Amino acid sequence: MPLRKFLDSTNNAINGIFHAAKTQRHMRYHLIAALLLLILSLMLGIGFIEFIVVVIMASVVLSAEMVNTAVESIIDVLFRDYDERARAIKDIAAGAVLIIAVGALIVGYMILLGPLKSLFFDGLKIAKHSGEGIAFTAVVVVLILVIITKSFFGRGLPLRGGMPSGHAALSFSVWIAVTLLTESFMSSFFVLFLAILVAQSRVSVGIHSPWEVALGALLGTAVTFFMFKMFMM
Repeated sequence: MPLRKFLDSTNNAINGIFHAAKTQRHMRYHLIAALLLLILSLMLGIGFIEFIVVVIMASVVLSAEMVNTAVESIIDVLFRDYDERARAIKDIAAGAVLIIAVGALIVGYMILLGPLKSLFFDGLKIAKHSGEGIAFTAVVVVLILVIITKSFFGRGLPLRGGMPSGHAALSFSVWIAVTLLTESFMSSFFVLFLAILVAQSRVSVGIHSPWEVALGALLGTAVTFFMFKMFMM
C-alpha cells in the first residue's frame, strides 16, 4: 500500500539519521548545536524570515554531515586497504561540510548579533510566540532529544526499541500541546487516551520495556510543558 511504503521509507530515513548520530560524534555535536540554536532563536525572538533562514542553515549542515558519513562508509567498503585516493575523497567530503558549517556560522552571526547585543545591554527578555509555533517546535525538540539520547545509550532505533521510547515521547508531547492549546478537558482526555494506547502498544509487542516507555512519556511531557510555559504569549 502507498501509505505503508511511505511510512516504511520515513522510518528508514529516521533510522539513517539515528545511525549517523550513533556512529559519528560530529553528527551528535551538530544535533546539539541545532537544538541550542533553535531554543536561543526562540528566546531572542528573531523575526520569522530570520528564523526560517536559521532552520534552513541548520538543516543544510546536518544534511551535509550525513552525506559525508555516507561517503565515508562507501569508501570503507570499496577500499579495504589504505589508498591515497580514498583519503582524498574523504578529505574533500569533510571539506565540503566545513565550508557549509562556516557559512552557517557567518549567517547565524549576522542574524543573532543584534539580539545578542540587546541581551548583553538590556538583560534577558524571553520572547513570546503563538501556541501553534511552540507546539511544532516542541515536537522537533523532543525528536532531536530522543535521537541524541538513543545515540548516547547506543541501543534501538529512533522509532523502535532503545531508551527512551520515541513513540511515547512524541505522543505525550502532542497531548500536552493539545491540552494547553485547546484548554478543553474532552480534547485533552481523548488525546491522553490515545497517547496511553500508543505507549502501551510499545510494551505489549515487546519493542520497549515499561521503563523506556515511562521515560519517553516523561521526556515528551516535560519538554513540551516547559516550552509552553516559557514561550507562550
